[in-house]
Amino acid sequence: MGATTSCCVSSSPKLRRNAHSRLESYHQEPELSREETGCNLQHISDRENVDELNMEYNPSDHPRASTIFLSKSQTDELPSRNVREKRKSLFINNLTHIVESKHGTARRKHSSCSTIFLDDNTVSQPNLKYTIKCVALAIYYHIKNRDTDGGMVLDIFDEKLHPLSKSEVPLDYDQHDPEQKQIYRFVRTLFSAAQLTAECAIVTLVYLERLLTYAEIDIGPGNWKRIVLGAILLASKVWDDQAVWNVDYCQILKDITVEDMNELERQFLELLQFNINVPSSVYAKYYFDLRSLSESNNLNFPLEPLSRDKAQRLEAISRLCDDKYKDVRRATKKRSASMDNLCGVRWVPAILS
Repeated sequence: MGATTSCCVSSSPKLRRNAHSRLESYHQEPELSREETGCNLQHISDRENVDELNMEYNPSDHPRASTIFLSKSQTDELPSRNVREKRKSLFINNLTHIVESKHGTARRKHSSCSTIFLDDNTVSQPNLKYTIKCVALAIYYHIKNRDTDGGMVLDIFDEKLHPLSKSEVPLDYDQHDPEQKQIYRFVRTLFSAAQLTAECAIVTLVYLERLLTYAEIDIGPGNWKRIVLGAILLASKVWDDQAVWNVDYCQILKDITVEDMNELERQFLELLQFNINVPSSVYAKYYFDLRSLSESNNLNFPLEPLSRDKAQRLEAISRLCDDKYKDVRRATKKRSASMDNLCGVRWVPAILS
């Protein structure tokens, strides 16, 4: 009976309430603020909330922001005669192919159904030579149309403090703008010696404009070589699987030391805030803006007739894409159609001679 009584007592809700009533009454304490607890950490939602308005002003991060080099190239006031010539050149480049005849006169050859003229420059496989020319032209416009007030000058990019050669730097080294050919020779030498790709040249331009935006500096006659060198150094390591080491650049530029290259790379990364990501949309934007820059400056890409082998390769690529998205088109296809839409789109194969 005693065991039974104890069991009943412990299981009785009335007795449990009486037992709890003997305890002190519980008073809910007010919640402590973030300052009182000493926890001033920012909430994750606040940290991940990116200001899109600021991103839109940075072309190296946002695909909708216009590139800086293209806007700077459009600030030059050209005579009406040059404008007419460039417009005429754009029309010719889009519709015709210029070949030299035996007598040395230019003969325009139009594309037809049997002969199509294309360039070998695509967004996935750009032409190396002409991409480097376009990048050099973009750097030239950066230097030529820089702000007259002058931005912040960093010692790591100053060629007077960190010369790339043992030859004496002239006193007016930062007064005369370099020519486009000089910039092209400097970039071409580095790309040829290091065996870099054309995609690396586009990424180099992205890093260059990102540096100018983040660090709020200008590229000028006295610092353009070291800025371009740092951008190429970083782009080659990010893009290429087998990157060129810093000591390899010391063999290309004989008078520079490894310690100088390491310090240049370190400060370049710090100024970029270690943001070396290049989205595909930003890469494509820079590629097409470089093409627009080349067309507006009569820098024509070489046009070649579409051969049978190249046409078969293009057809194979298009067939793969067609098979890839066939199920998607089938799912989105309407199950019924009205009498007004009986005529559908028909694909007709081109005849290549």
